[in-house]
Amino acid sequence: MARPIIVPTLALLVLLVSCSGARGPVQAESLLDGSDLKPPTLSPEARDRLEQNLAEARAAFDADPTDEQAIIWYGRRLAYLGRYREAIDVFSRGVELHPQSPRLLRHRGHRYISVREFGNAKRDLQRAAALLSELSIPDEIEPDGAPNAAGIPRSTLYSNIYYHWALAHYLTGGFARAADIWQTGFERTDTNDDMRVASLYWIYNSNLRAGRLDLASAALRPVRPEMDIIENTLYHELLLLYKGLRTESELRDSMALGQGSYPTTMYGVAIHRLSTGDSGGFKVILRSIVSQRDSWASFGFIAAEADLAREAR
Repeated sequence: MARPIIVPTLALLVLLVSCSGARGPVQAESLLDGSDLKPPTLSPEARDRLEQNLAEARAAFDADPTDEQAIIWYGRRLAYLGRYREAIDVFSRGVELHPQSPRLLRHRGHRYISVREFGNAKRDLQRAAALLSELSIPDEIEPDGAPNAAGIPRSTLYSNIYYHWALAHYLTGGFARAADIWQTGFERTDTNDDMRVASLYWIYNSNLRAGRLDLASAALRPVRPEMDIIENTLYHELLLLYKGLRTESELRDSMALGQGSYPTTMYGVAIHRLSTGDSGGFKVILRSIVSQRDSWASFGFIAAEADLAREAR
């Protein structure tokens, strides 16, 4: 006799998530060699702060486990600790309770990207984008879980849905489709320079990879040295590199001073090498990125890993 499928209740889900070993430490598998990817090592100070934030989110969730925002923040706080699988479980139960929530689908789609489940990410984020139109949901600023130095949130519900949806296509080699989605997001959420440069960076990259060089060049036209950038300084600097207004050495110097993450900076530099016809240098940089194993959840790392994996097929 077939055994019945048991869907966990919210109470059982809370118990599972609260047990650190419920899902084990492995969160994903490398696209290159199938090796285990585990949560990154955190400093004691960072871990204490993130655990305190999680405890507060858990308390709000316990007070009302059906509240959409409480579910979202519980999942987000789990993800900041690298507990992506548990976060996905929390978001999934939230989607069951709130099937018309583009916000829950947006956050689950993001974390499906983290664990390399790009097909699931595409489905969630495409549905989230559709719900924005179907339900006439207005755009809104999203509160930051990791605030910028100014403490001013810059990203929006629309920009995050389109950004991550396009990224899922980019990571599977659908460069033209990714560029079109990023362009749509850019046109629908053209709210501030931080969001502009984030979109334009990937619009340039994906059109370049799709061989649409005229559209790639067009993405650079709005970029100026003087822009109102609070948090996406690195994307801005990389776009200036593509325009010939910065050099690779200047970006490396900034990174050495702690002003940019290695995977993000170097992936942008790798794209610059590709744009100049240096495919060998492009691959060398990709391999240097994926050697930084503790950064496996960053988008620059995932993009490098995905590029190398497609090359190896």
